[in-house]
Amino acid sequence: MEREEAVISLDLPRAELSEETQAYFEKCQEKLGLVPNVLLAYAFDETKLRCFTELYNDLMLSESDLSKLEREMIAVVVSSANHCHYCLVAHGAAVRALSGDPAFGDTLVANYRAAELSDRHRAMLDYAWSLTVRPAETTAEDQRPLHDAGFSDRAIWDIASVVGFFNMTNRVASATKMRPNREYYGMARTT
Repeated sequence: MEREEAVISLDLPRAELSEETQAYFEKCQEKLGLVPNVLLAYAFDETKLRCFTELYNDLMLSESDLSKLEREMIAVVVSSANHCHYCLVAHGAAVRALSGDPAFGDTLVANYRAAELSDRHRAMLDYAWSLTVRPAETTAEDQRPLHDAGFSDRAIWDIASVVGFFNMTNRVASATKMRPNREYYGMARTT
Protein backbone atom coordinates (compact mmCIF):
# COMPACT_ATOMS: atom_id res chain seq x y z
CA MET A 1 0.00 0.00 0.00
CA GLU A 2 1.38 3.41 -0.94
CA ARG A 3 1.95 5.93 1.82
CA GLU A 4 -0.81 8.34 0.73
CA GLU A 5 -3.30 5.45 0.70
CA ALA A 6 -2.41 4.21 4.18
CA VAL A 7 -5.29 4.15 6.63
CA ILE A 8 -2.99 4.56 9.65
CA SER A 9 0.70 5.19 10.26
CA LEU A 10 1.29 1.79 11.88
CA ASP A 11 2.07 -1.32 9.84
CA LEU A 12 -0.52 -3.76 11.19
CA PRO A 13 -1.43 -6.50 8.71
CA ARG A 14 -5.12 -7.21 8.28
CA ALA A 15 -6.27 -10.39 10.02
CA GLU A 16 -8.18 -13.13 8.25
CA LEU A 17 -11.72 -11.83 8.62
CA SER A 18 -14.68 -14.03 9.40
CA GLU A 19 -17.61 -14.29 7.01
CA GLU A 20 -19.63 -12.23 9.50
CA THR A 21 -17.11 -9.37 9.43
CA GLN A 22 -16.77 -9.53 5.66
CA ALA A 23 -20.57 -9.30 5.43
CA TYR A 24 -20.50 -6.29 7.79
CA PHE A 25 -17.94 -4.56 5.53
CA GLU A 26 -20.11 -5.34 2.50
CA LYS A 27 -23.13 -3.85 4.29
CA CYS A 28 -21.11 -0.70 5.02
CA GLN A 29 -20.14 -0.47 1.36
CA GLU A 30 -23.76 -0.92 0.32
CA LYS A 31 -25.27 1.58 2.80
CA LEU A 32 -22.49 4.19 2.97
CA GLY A 33 -20.71 3.71 -0.33
CA LEU A 34 -17.50 2.98 1.59
CA VAL A 35 -15.99 0.96 4.40
CA PRO A 36 -15.00 3.55 7.02
CA ASN A 37 -11.24 3.65 7.46
CA VAL A 38 -11.68 3.34 11.22
CA LEU A 39 -13.04 -0.17 10.64
CA LEU A 40 -10.17 -1.01 8.31
CA ALA A 41 -7.74 0.28 10.94
CA TYR A 42 -9.16 -2.16 13.51
CA ALA A 43 -9.15 -5.06 11.02
CA PHE A 44 -5.72 -6.24 12.24
CA ASP A 45 -7.54 -7.86 15.19
CA GLU A 46 -11.09 -9.03 14.68
CA THR A 47 -11.81 -9.15 18.42
CA LYS A 48 -10.84 -5.47 18.80
CA LEU A 49 -12.84 -4.61 15.68
CA ARG A 50 -15.91 -6.36 17.05
CA CYS A 51 -15.57 -4.65 20.44
CA PHE A 52 -15.23 -1.26 18.73
CA THR A 53 -18.21 -1.77 16.42
CA GLU A 54 -20.46 -3.18 19.13
CA LEU A 55 -19.76 -0.26 21.46
CA TYR A 56 -20.09 2.28 18.64
CA ASN A 57 -23.38 0.77 17.47
CA ASP A 58 -24.74 0.68 21.00
CA LEU A 59 -23.82 4.27 21.79
CA MET A 60 -24.60 5.86 18.45
CA LEU A 61 -27.44 3.81 16.96
CA SER A 62 -29.40 2.12 19.74
CA GLU A 63 -32.46 3.43 21.56
CA SER A 64 -31.71 6.61 23.50
CA ASP A 65 -33.34 9.83 24.65
CA LEU A 66 -30.71 11.46 22.41
CA SER A 67 -31.37 11.60 18.69
CA LYS A 68 -28.78 10.28 16.26
CA LEU A 69 -28.09 13.89 15.26
CA GLU A 70 -27.48 14.88 18.89
CA ARG A 71 -25.03 12.02 19.35
CA GLU A 72 -23.20 13.02 16.17
CA MET A 73 -23.12 16.64 17.39
CA ILE A 74 -21.44 15.45 20.59
CA ALA A 75 -18.94 13.43 18.53
CA VAL A 76 -18.03 16.54 16.54
CA VAL A 77 -17.65 18.81 19.58
CA VAL A 78 -15.45 16.30 21.42
CA SER A 79 -13.40 15.81 18.27
CA SER A 80 -13.09 19.57 17.86
CA ALA A 81 -11.72 19.93 21.39
CA ASN A 82 -9.24 17.13 20.64
CA HIS A 83 -8.41 18.33 17.09
CA CYS A 84 -9.10 14.83 15.75
CA HIS A 85 -8.85 15.09 11.99
CA TYR A 86 -10.48 11.72 11.25
CA CYS A 87 -13.53 12.22 13.46
CA LEU A 88 -14.07 15.86 12.48
CA VAL A 89 -14.24 14.88 8.82
CA ALA A 90 -16.30 11.69 9.28
CA HIS A 91 -18.72 12.94 11.93
CA GLY A 92 -18.92 16.40 10.40
CA ALA A 93 -20.29 14.63 7.30
CA ALA A 94 -22.81 12.78 9.50
CA VAL A 95 -24.01 16.04 11.08
CA ARG A 96 -24.40 17.60 7.64
CA ALA A 97 -26.39 14.57 6.44
CA LEU A 98 -28.61 14.21 9.52
CA SER A 99 -29.31 17.93 9.90
CA GLY A 100 -29.70 18.57 6.18
CA ASP A 101 -27.65 21.72 6.73
CA PRO A 102 -24.05 21.81 5.44
CA ALA A 103 -23.39 25.15 7.13
CA PHE A 104 -24.49 23.80 10.51
CA GLY A 105 -22.23 20.76 10.22
CA ASP A 106 -19.24 22.87 9.22
CA THR A 107 -19.92 25.41 11.97
CA LEU A 108 -19.94 22.67 14.62
CA VAL A 109 -16.61 21.39 13.29
CA ALA A 110 -15.06 24.87 13.46
CA ASN A 111 -16.62 26.23 16.67
CA TYR A 112 -19.89 24.98 18.12
CA ARG A 113 -20.33 28.24 20.05
CA ALA A 114 -20.87 30.06 16.73
CA ALA A 115 -23.75 27.76 15.75
CA GLU A 116 -27.40 28.64 16.22
CA LEU A 117 -28.36 26.16 18.94
CA SER A 118 -31.43 25.54 21.08
CA ASP A 119 -30.98 25.86 24.84
CA ARG A 120 -31.07 22.04 24.98
CA HIS A 121 -28.26 21.65 22.47
CA ARG A 122 -26.20 24.46 23.97
CA ALA A 123 -26.35 22.78 27.41
CA MET A 124 -25.52 19.38 25.91
CA LEU A 125 -22.53 20.62 23.93
CA ASP A 126 -21.21 22.83 26.75
CA TYR A 127 -21.25 19.75 28.98
CA ALA A 128 -19.54 17.61 26.31
CA TRP A 129 -16.83 20.26 25.91
CA SER A 130 -16.31 20.60 29.66
CA LEU A 131 -16.16 16.84 30.19
CA THR A 132 -13.54 16.65 27.41
CA VAL A 133 -11.24 19.55 28.29
CA ARG A 134 -11.51 19.49 32.08
CA PRO A 135 -12.90 16.11 33.19
CA ALA A 136 -11.36 16.18 36.68
CA GLU A 137 -13.01 19.54 37.37
CA THR A 138 -16.47 18.55 36.14
CA THR A 139 -18.93 18.14 39.00
CA ALA A 140 -22.57 17.23 39.50
CA GLU A 141 -23.28 20.98 39.45
CA ASP A 142 -22.23 21.00 35.79
CA GLN A 143 -25.25 18.78 35.12
CA ARG A 144 -27.74 21.40 36.36
CA PRO A 145 -28.03 23.11 32.92
CA LEU A 146 -28.74 19.70 31.41
CA HIS A 147 -31.56 19.04 33.87
CA ASP A 148 -32.84 22.59 33.30
CA ALA A 149 -32.89 21.89 29.55
CA GLY A 150 -35.01 18.78 30.13
CA PHE A 151 -32.43 16.00 29.99
CA SER A 152 -33.16 12.95 32.13
CA ASP A 153 -30.49 11.25 34.19
CA ARG A 154 -30.43 8.47 31.58
CA ALA A 155 -29.84 11.02 28.81
CA ILE A 156 -26.99 12.55 30.83
CA TRP A 157 -25.48 9.06 31.14
CA ASP A 158 -25.74 8.70 27.36
CA ILE A 159 -24.11 12.11 26.80
CA ALA A 160 -21.24 11.18 29.11
CA SER A 161 -20.85 7.77 27.42
CA VAL A 162 -20.66 9.29 23.94
CA VAL A 163 -18.16 11.88 25.23
CA GLY A 164 -16.04 9.14 26.78
CA PHE A 165 -16.12 6.97 23.66
CA PHE A 166 -15.03 9.78 21.36
CA ASN A 167 -12.27 10.89 23.68
CA MET A 168 -10.92 7.35 23.44
CA THR A 169 -11.32 7.04 19.69
CA ASN A 170 -9.89 10.52 19.09
CA ARG A 171 -6.74 9.52 20.91
CA VAL A 172 -6.36 6.28 18.95
CA ALA A 173 -7.04 8.07 15.66
CA SER A 174 -4.55 10.82 16.50
CA ALA A 175 -1.88 8.39 17.72
CA THR A 176 -2.11 6.34 14.51
CA LYS A 177 -2.56 9.32 12.16
CA MET A 178 -5.79 7.71 10.94
CA ARG A 179 -6.89 9.12 7.59
CA PRO A 180 -10.54 9.82 6.85
CA ASN A 181 -12.07 8.32 3.74
CA ARG A 182 -11.89 10.91 0.96
CA GLU A 183 -15.62 10.43 0.28
CA TYR A 184 -16.53 12.05 3.61
CA TYR A 185 -15.28 15.46 2.47
CA GLY A 186 -17.97 15.83 -0.17
CA MET A 187 -20.90 14.17 1.61
CA ALA A 188 -24.08 16.15 2.26
CA ARG A 189 -22.71 19.41 0.86
CA THR A 190 -25.86 20.54 -0.94
CA THR A 191 -29.24 21.32 0.54
